[in-house]
Amino acid sequence: MRLDAHMHFWRYTAPEYAWIDATMAPLQRDFMPEDAWPEMQRAGIDACVAVQVRQTLEETRWLLTLADEHPFIAGVVGWVDLRSGDLDEQIESVKHPKLIGVRHIVQAEPDDFLFDEYFRRGVAALGRHGLAYDILIYARQLPAAIDFASGLPDGRFVLDHLGKPDIRAGGFDAWRLDLDRMAALPNVVAKLSGLVTEADWKRWTIEELHRYVNAAIDRFGPDRLMIGSDWPVCTLAGQYDEVLDVVRTAISGRPAEEQDAILGGTARRFWNLTRDKA
Repeated sequence: MRLDAHMHFWRYTAPEYAWIDATMAPLQRDFMPEDAWPEMQRAGIDACVAVQVRQTLEETRWLLTLADEHPFIAGVVGWVDLRSGDLDEQIESVKHPKLIGVRHIVQAEPDDFLFDEYFRRGVAALGRHGLAYDILIYARQLPAAIDFASGLPDGRFVLDHLGKPDIRAGGFDAWRLDLDRMAALPNVVAKLSGLVTEADWKRWTIEELHRYVNAAIDRFGPDRLMIGSDWPVCTLAGQYDEVLDVVRTAISGRPAEEQDAILGGTARRFWNLTRDKA
């Protein structure tokens, strides 16, 4: 099973998706599973994980409904208020076999947000519900994220988009040092996703992005990496199959078992995604 570990779905309204500004005008419309599935089939992708973009329980429930209606949505990374006093009740209210993780949009928070004691306590509580946590940050927030993940050794973490390196500005060296430190934490896996939109949308090259993919493989290893598209956001910079080819061409010379891990095996194992779920 080939699995895209990072896709989004939404019914667009300007107030609810204010982050989609004029620079991202092509995203100012609905993107639904029926739009994604033909693209996935053409690219040889069998299943996906749907990831939240709005910080509401309503969206989490809606994504889970989509997962019920579309079997190729193997799992959902949703949202709950991790600083809330009724966290357990919130999680119970969205409990579902396909709810596999939680994410907070930390990239939009102050850089010291991950040091918040109440937030850390909430993330620590995810374990008793069998949920992982997706870390969404910019590269400048990696040091805080390293402290965060190392301080919660029983947590299961997924680093989204390799920590969003500033590819456009040539930020490889500083990012690489922090990525190496993050990869040293055994409770963290990472998504090979979202790179095309951190590069120049019109001028990126596959060779430029291979540098970042290969650095991640060197440190995390294939068994702790998973391919993701970040569709439809990625379409700002490339077609769906082009985006996936950034990773697929980087690993094409590797042993079949390493390719299988990155293209679906790591995600299936980490989130316990069985074929009947997908």
